[in-house]
Amino acid sequence: MKNIALNLLGCISNRTAIVIIMGVTSISTALADSVFPAPAYVSLRESNQVAKYPGQHIWEGGPKMLYNSVTPDGKTLVVSSPKEGSIYIFDAQSGKQLGTVKTDKAAKGLKISPDGKEVYVSNEAANNITVVDLKNRKAVATIETDKMPHNVRFTNDGKTAYVTLQGGAGLGVIDTKTRKVTKVIPTPGIDTPHNLDLSKDEKLAFIRDTSNQVGVLDLASGKIKKILQAGQGHAGIDVTPDGKLVFTGAIADDVVTVIDANTLEVVKQIKVGFGPHGVRASKDSRFLYVSITADDKVVVIDTKKLEVVEEHKVASFPFWVAVNGNP
Repeated sequence: MKNIALNLLGCISNRTAIVIIMGVTSISTALADSVFPAPAYVSLRESNQVAKYPGQHIWEGGPKMLYNSVTPDGKTLVVSSPKEGSIYIFDAQSGKQLGTVKTDKAAKGLKISPDGKEVYVSNEAANNITVVDLKNRKAVATIETDKMPHNVRFTNDGKTAYVTLQGGAGLGVIDTKTRKVTKVIPTPGIDTPHNLDLSKDEKLAFIRDTSNQVGVLDLASGKIKKILQAGQGHAGIDVTPDGKLVFTGAIADDVVTVIDANTLEVVKQIKVGFGPHGVRASKDSRFLYVSITADDKVVVIDTKKLEVVEEHKVASFPFWVAVNGNP
């Protein structure tokens, strides 16, 4: 029986769930799909590809596929290519490339507006943001920023966008109607704002730096409420859609840090493999998807048990995760 089980383990794919009860091995493919209530997309930086789940469909992309974002209707995926200073636009169902748009130097973090009409692309080496009209696939505006804009997060009504200024200025506040930075909120203690997300009520910004910290910024007062310790290195950060938990990776470490969004306390660090960077929860907040850069895999965390329940091997350097239903 033991040899049979080992042979089965060696033959099945990483999308298959194995349950061993009283010495009997049963195989179910349903479990793998059940952890993806909506499609998830992972950029693969070194293989110039994109992986779509469930089912791990691999699409060919452009050089150094980095940050990605999916439209609210789930029809279009956009991925940045910092090497080219451009974005790639894909049909989110088929993976067909619909076009590319030139932005500016070192296109990094990007986000699609809540109405699905525009994408804001942070051009880190040009100190600006390119606004791209997705329907016409062309750049329509440039928003000048302080040094090293890295990533963007819109408010749900789309009237405001926040941009992390990794050069040290803090958090930029953008009026999306005028397409201008109206102010910069300093983030003392968070010297290199890298990625961000907002609390469910949009009163707090959770800001991940490039070392090992998460700053909690009160957006009304402009004050840092708390600084929390996370794993080493820069990473993505995500507030679950239900607003209960905050997750952040650690590209120079092997843990995902879990923060209670209400108490602002670290509740656990989950071992996931070396180099977790992108983190994004499913639209129902039930699962978290993490790109493990050094180990070339995507792991799925059960957000109730706070433990890894699935692993998917991928090509070189999975970097960022986009999920339909969790912008």
